[in-house]
Amino acid sequence: MRIAIIVSDFNYDVTSRMLERAERHAAHHQAELAEVVHVPGVFDMAPAIKRLIRRDDIDGVVILGAVIKGETMHDEVISHAIAQAALRLTVKYEKPVGLGIIGPGMTHEQALERIDRAQNAVEAVVRMIKTLEEIDR
Repeated sequence: MRIAIIVSDFNYDVTSRMLERAERHAAHHQAELAEVVHVPGVFDMAPAIKRLIRRDDIDGVVILGAVIKGETMHDEVISHAIAQAALRLTVKYEKPVGLGIIGPGMTHEQALERIDRAQNAVEAVVRMIKTLEEIDR
């Protein structure tokens, strides 16, 4: 199976560690990492998800980012928007998108404590690729 990872460069000290864990977990599952795409922020992921998920050589996409609480509700708006976009693209293209976005409502320290959640997103994509293949048999 071939997967792609999209990672937000915003909060890079968190997301770079998430990417390392996601890459290791993909290798653990013997999933080929077809592409790693860096985007400025979580909100910028939707076009990259769409471009990758349409490719015939990509079976699923993992998205990684850290949305940290600020003084407004911006973190909630961003998190909900990308989750909805990912869900719509998953349904439209019938390929899994693993939601590895930590937040909203977290401090920077809490985000660092949750970097292993990147593995969960890879795990979800790998399992869903297998599940969809079983359904198609």
